[in-house]
Amino acid sequence: MGESRTELLAWLNDLLQINYTKVEQCGTGGAYCQVMDSIFGDVPMARVKMNAKHEYEFIANFKILQNIFRSHKVEKPIPVEKLVKCKMQDNLEFLQWAKRFWDTNYGGQGYDPVARRRGVPADTPATIAPLAPSRGSGGNLHAGGSRAGGRTPITGHRSGSTQPNEALQNLQAQLREMNVHLEGLEKERDFYFAKLRDIEILVQQQMEVLQAEDKDDPVLRDIQKILYSTEDGFEVPEAGVDEEETF
Repeated sequence: MGESRTELLAWLNDLLQINYTKVEQCGTGGAYCQVMDSIFGDVPMARVKMNAKHEYEFIANFKILQNIFRSHKVEKPIPVEKLVKCKMQDNLEFLQWAKRFWDTNYGGQGYDPVARRRGVPADTPATIAPLAPSRGSGGNLHAGGSRAGGRTPITGHRSGSTQPNEALQNLQAQLREMNVHLEGLEKERDFYFAKLRDIEILVQQQMEVLQAEDKDDPVLRDIQKILYSTEDGFEVPEAGVDEEETF
């Protein structure tokens, strides 16, 4: 049976010199990254946001963690979609695994977590769950304004104006990240398409040579069959279809 939440938090706070009060706060990904840094010493902590407050920042932290796992051949799937929701059970299970992994692999070397963070404070992160009620507090201000004769107080107006701006900035940041990801996928697609096209041309040329010599190569035919095969349900559009028949 794994350690309790209290034991895990005490170990984590002592190791990283932080002040987490809930296991759910590990869902930001920063603590997991620094636990691995205490073992391997090569996590780019300057890129890890220990005080992340938004889900896109959590995901960025977990991408760093995935890269570390890949580079050190750590065979452990990271359920990012579950962990970033900052739910207790998912993060408790992953933190228990992290503690077992640390017990097995930590070499006992000295580790200065504050120096590795370059002095950047690791504020207790605001998890997704506590963020939701804060939006409701704006409604309380508005209700207070209605009791004061239906006028919207100045403070309530400012609160309402800054929250949409912050939400817009978050959406824009997520959009930029998605665009970068999409650009990478398009480059990868074009790269492999060019490779397949080169193979197709090479096979065609070799097939023409063999046909001229009245020979055949079953392997080349199999390769050609693979290149021209389609997915189930995919149909190549037929030429000359009347527009009236197209829905």
